[in-house]
Amino acid sequence: MGVAGAQKRIVEAVNRLEDVEVAPHRYGGLEFRLGRRELGHIHGDRLVDIPFPKAVRDEIVAAGEAEPHHILPDSGWVSLFLSKDEDVETAIRLLKRSFQLATARRAV
Repeated sequence: MGVAGAQKRIVEAVNRLEDVEVAPHRYGGLEFRLGRRELGHIHGDRLVDIPFPKAVRDEIVAAGEAEPHHILPDSGWVSLFLSKDEDVETAIRLLKRSFQLATARRAV
């Protein structure tokens, strides 16, 4: 399972966001950070995990954009398994949303 080149496309898109850093993730893969806040992480070409406030997570899951986190389903995290090109675009959109929420919190 996975989309060939997905990680490269996602990293390139998220790396364009202001002040975002890409670094190895403690459970494998790469994580995206804005300061001390993790915006999400990617496991190769197959899986993206992204944290959200629980209400936002519930909205994303209800819309069918992602599913509850594969290990922590009761948390605010979502998981998006990358099985087709459209999933890559959804992952980029959700990571940008995580970035927007993080920058809004920084401004307060």
